[in-house]
Amino acid sequence: MSLAALRRRFFGDALNGALTLLLIAAAILWLPPLFRWAVLNARFAPDVAACEALNRSGACWGVVAEKARFILLGRYPAAESWRPALAAALIAGSWLGVAFGGLRGNRVLPALALPPLLAVPLLGGGMGGLPTVPTELWGGLPLTLLLTAAGMAGALPLGIAVAYGRRSSLPVLRALLTGYVELARGIPLIAALFVASFLLPLFFPDGVAIDMLWRVLIAIVLFAAAYLSEIVRGGLQALRQEQLDAAAALGFGYWQAQRWIVLPQVLRAVAPSLANSAIALFKDTSLVTIVSLYELTGSLGLALSGDAQWRPFYLEAWLFLAAIYWLGCALLARISSATPLRP
Repeated sequence: MSLAALRRRFFGDALNGALTLLLIAAAILWLPPLFRWAVLNARFAPDVAACEALNRSGACWGVVAEKARFILLGRYPAAESWRPALAAALIAGSWLGVAFGGLRGNRVLPALALPPLLAVPLLGGGMGGLPTVPTELWGGLPLTLLLTAAGMAGALPLGIAVAYGRRSSLPVLRALLTGYVELARGIPLIAALFVASFLLPLFFPDGVAIDMLWRVLIAIVLFAAAYLSEIVRGGLQALRQEQLDAAAALGFGYWQAQRWIVLPQVLRAVAPSLANSAIALFKDTSLVTIVSLYELTGSLGLALSGDAQWRPFYLEAWLFLAAIYWLGCALLARISSATPLRP
């Protein structure tokens, strides 16, 4: 970026110039003591005595070294730790591949949807000689990534279907789908999780039960699909009628035009909004802790709640978690800008 472009971006007008100077002053004031606390005076070895001797004059990153396995993998059996690690690597690797690997066109959605499908039998076991691990022991980063990836993979096609249904000429179908969307958008996700966890089993016949994790995932998919449907519907309404007229003139049927002309343009146009929903869902997975599913934040709470020695150093552990969430959100944002989605 040229010097002139930098000048326009940071000092283009009086307000931008004032904000730039204010940020520079804040950085000069706060960054040196922060660097001393986080790096120069910090302790990185898992030594409680050394950390206590700091008297908070430096960070104790030893808590991360001591609790890393529990924070990242939760209560999953230690002897099988490679399985959640591989599951997380599959999902995160697919995000990296789409964001930086140059995937385009029809390969994007399968690349994002296939890893969570592979992660489920890998985590659950019971096949291929893998010991069975109940879902209540799944946790940490693999669970966070699984809920995000599987939630978006299930919500996007459902959201597209709902968006088309709301544009249908059938009034009953439009009314039912409108009611569903407004209901889902009118309640918080935490309420949907409570309904899926505690009320939904009341409607099952005797002897029929669905695991807590799958009930939560169903709630997440239905909740996210309502928001995605409105994003897609907005993209459909923004498409000019001339596109459909041209498709009809070329001999395309209605669904052919939607498949090859309308949806590719709509999904490219709304890709930033889809990424925003994915980022919001990635962060909202922390709410599943209330129904006893311990993803990243829940695993951290469990790791520190039962250890009085390391509990005082919770700030460093939460900063470590914040860095993971920031990296995940940055990666999801990169996906939308690097690779426009197509059906």
